[in-house]
Amino acid sequence: MTTTTSSRHAGAPTLSPHATARAGGLHPVGVFILLAGAFLPIMDFFITNVALPSIDASLHASASALELVIAGYGVAYATLLVLGGRLGDRFGRRRVFLGALVGFVLASLACGVAPTVGALIAARIVQGATAALLVPQVLATFHHVLEGERKSRAVALYGATSGIAAVVGQLVGGLLVSADVAGTSWRPIFLVNVPIGVVVLLVAARIVPDTRSHHPVGIDLPGTVLFAATLTALLVPLTEGHSLGWPLWTWLMLAAAVVLGAATYVVERRTERRGEVPLLPPSLLRLPSMSRGLIMVFAFSIGFGAFMFVFALTVQNGLHVDALHSGLAILPMALLFFAGSLVAPRLITRFGRAALSAGAVVQLAGLVALVTILLENWPHVSLWATALPLALVGAGQSMLFAGLFRSVLADVPTHLAGIGSGVLITLQQSGLALGVATLGTLYLVLAPHGVVHAFAGVEYAQMGIVALLAVAAAALPRFNKAAPPATSVVEV
Repeated sequence: MTTTTSSRHAGAPTLSPHATARAGGLHPVGVFILLAGAFLPIMDFFITNVALPSIDASLHASASALELVIAGYGVAYATLLVLGGRLGDRFGRRRVFLGALVGFVLASLACGVAPTVGALIAARIVQGATAALLVPQVLATFHHVLEGERKSRAVALYGATSGIAAVVGQLVGGLLVSADVAGTSWRPIFLVNVPIGVVVLLVAARIVPDTRSHHPVGIDLPGTVLFAATLTALLVPLTEGHSLGWPLWTWLMLAAAVVLGAATYVVERRTERRGEVPLLPPSLLRLPSMSRGLIMVFAFSIGFGAFMFVFALTVQNGLHVDALHSGLAILPMALLFFAGSLVAPRLITRFGRAALSAGAVVQLAGLVALVTILLENWPHVSLWATALPLALVGAGQSMLFAGLFRSVLADVPTHLAGIGSGVLITLQQSGLALGVATLGTLYLVLAPHGVVHAFAGVEYAQMGIVALLAVAAAALPRFNKAAPPATSVVEV
């Protein structure tokens, strides 16, 4: 049974945050707290980029181990996101949010005190797993409790938060590493999550309403295990292969990834035919908007993840600047991404697919300018000279980011909206991890022959991806028509 949420249950701000939550609504302060809870895990995927040289010096990590510090988090995050959403539907979103936040804080503490790179990688995997359980509860709570303009604003803020967290992560990471608090070097980038997470935990326990689905979708354990195995079999050899000289086991794992991927599709199709809802519903993936959009999101994420990884290494290892200036170097990109996220929805509504193509062109122009400046002036490159190109990259990315997310979900049936969102974020995170494993490895292969040329090589690949996205936007559905009035329907 469904009913439209009343304004009282939508969280009218005349009540206190705690009273609003007890009435089943969400106060604006609650929206902020949920966004803060989502910000930490998203930021933590990228915060390690500027700390990699310090981690290397402290723990004597190999290049492939440094990649696993990032990719291990991304794989765990990607494979468990949909599962996290379904657990929230079944056991209560506030309960799962709070429990996952406790796990995330403890895993962050383990990362911060890790004595070896192996321990750090293991803690990062646990951190990614808990993040995957935490983040889906935020959007699900927004959709369940809010309505009308408040819901639209909250979802838009979530989109801006998830995008800006990626860039701000490197800035905050740079600040914390350079501060070298009590000689702890890179460790505060993880330890800072502990006090912030505790505050969010205590506040969220009082002002976030407890919601759940009265008809939760079953947990697809076989699909989840197979998908996780596929990603692991793909990313581990791609990450470790170069440094180990591509031993036989790496090729066997790549072959196994193909077999596991096929098995995942067969199992998911059979699950759906039995009337159950699989982790990755084949019928949903066959929707033109979903299939085309997901391919583009996946490609975009590969380029984005690789860029954030190699830019930090290029600036620190090539230009020999400290982590603080490495983080500050990315600030123009962060500012324009944030500003672009605010205007992108309006431009996309008005211009549709053309806005995405324009965003891709702007990003491409920024990448070309950035590579040109580095090649022509290396090694005497002022970070001020990179500001305008990075600003263009951020502005173009914000348009693509917003447009692709909107396009993917354009034709998803309402009753599958949560599953569609989970599939989207899963493919996004998989792309980020794959970008580090593939283009990041390309960078490490080329770096001994010249850091700037290694960066340029990776960016040529990203430029090709962005150029294809500019053209491929024409294949997306038209979504600049006037949308019907939004209605908020939740289960009771």
